[in-house]
Amino acid sequence: MDRRGRGGSRDTDPYRLEAEFDDVAAVVDSIGADVVVLGHSYGALCALEAARRTSGIARLVLYEPPLGGASSPEEAWLARAQEQIDRGEREVVLVSFITDIVGVPPEQLAAIRELPVWQERLHAVPTIPREFRAAVAYQFNRTSVSEVKIPVLLLRGSDTDWSAEPTALLEEALPNGQTTVMSGQQHVAMDTGKEQFLSAVFAFLGVPH
Repeated sequence: MDRRGRGGSRDTDPYRLEAEFDDVAAVVDSIGADVVVLGHSYGALCALEAARRTSGIARLVLYEPPLGGASSPEEAWLARAQEQIDRGEREVVLVSFITDIVGVPPEQLAAIRELPVWQERLHAVPTIPREFRAAVAYQFNRTSVSEVKIPVLLLRGSDTDWSAEPTALLEEALPNGQTTVMSGQQHVAMDTGKEQFLSAVFAFLGVPH
């Protein structure tokens, strides 16, 4: 699905993170029962909270969702990024965000830039400042997360330093959660380690690969 401000989905003002949770749940409900939902990064956070809002999700795959409380980039970075966005310098902002904030190494960045999805990432650049602030403000609640009793696969890259703690917190909180660590990968294994990524997902779903 295209989240707000992306692809074919219109945007809203003011922006609310909770509306994104509701959107995912609404799409699931429109499909029916036994839906498998896979979310990456911010989308994984939206998928996690959507699972508390609908009974239609049968299985959930969450790849390195931010759980709030992280250190926000300096306001100077966010302000500079907004100025660059206003000037149309989306690629400069995207490269800085991926390398300086997310921590993707140069060799993986080079591979990502060659993929067709790079253009979609550029299109979504204006959402970066607000989504980062929303993710930082999100408050992880162990009791609420424990309400998600469906099978959940937690994916993380072995080289994503910041993801170890939130993944462990989620696995501890989820009644039916399990973790797969993708060796040598970072935050974008669906692009840089596709075989590992797909093998983990299909094994969780019980689908031959």
